[in-house]
Amino acid sequence: MERRRFLLALAAGLAGAAVGRGTVGQDRPVPVAAPAAPPLAAAAATTVEVPAALHLLPPAGVVQGLPGDGASLALTIDDGTSTEVVAAFATFAADSGVRLTFFPNGCYRSWEDNAGRLRPLVESGQVAMGNHTWSHPDLRTLGDREVAEEIGRNRDFLRSVFGIRDSPFFRPPFGSRNERIDRIAADQGHPTVVMWDGTLEDSRVLTAEQLMAAARQWCTAQRIVVGHANHPTVTTVYGDLLALIAERGLRTVTLADVWATPAQRLRGSVATGRAATS
Repeated sequence: MERRRFLLALAAGLAGAAVGRGTVGQDRPVPVAAPAAPPLAAAAATTVEVPAALHLLPPAGVVQGLPGDGASLALTIDDGTSTEVVAAFATFAADSGVRLTFFPNGCYRSWEDNAGRLRPLVESGQVAMGNHTWSHPDLRTLGDREVAEEIGRNRDFLRSVFGIRDSPFFRPPFGSRNERIDRIAADQGHPTVVMWDGTLEDSRVLTAEQLMAAARQWCTAQRIVVGHANHPTVTTVYGDLLALIAERGLRTVTLADVWATPAQRLRGSVATGRAATS
């Protein structure tokens, strides 16, 4: 049934992913097998059209949803405590063409372990990244210097591991922020504070049914939905998520598709040109 859902999603105009199911565990994530993509999914992954940026400069201040009217959905994935879940997200994106924005914490080895899978997706513009601090503290409990160190260290990590040099996006851990935190983030190169107006509710361990109930509630047009690369449940419902997105006529976008710096637009244009000539 899962494979059939994948193919139905593809037939509806959205690429399907062939990511295997893992067993949900309460204590620790389990490895998630990623079988080879079926021919249809593999073909779709190479023909996904890169959405044109809306030509909006990144705003200085807080954003909680996508601007304007349309059928866009920004899936944003935080943290990364599990190497296996980050790997499954990378495979999901590569096989399906789904566009994602990650907010990594550099203290988790999952990101370096999967840098080889993720960096091509970042370079093509299919995956964008923002700063979520190095070690996920509640920034309101820290002094100015400590806040700057948390953000600056993670900014340097994103640059060295993924080549991210101009991402304006910052997401405070736990959504815990105030004007002081916003100002320090802007000083560190991230003037756009990204909150959310939808959630997969997977910061805790959920069943697949609970996660999909949250997805059905919140995955609607022009929302920024937050999820997490921590627990394996999300890796078991990729087909259901794709089918839901297709059924609702949504198009996934990265935050950089919507609010792009000049350098990001240039990279996107180059990547599109490569795709057109390959």
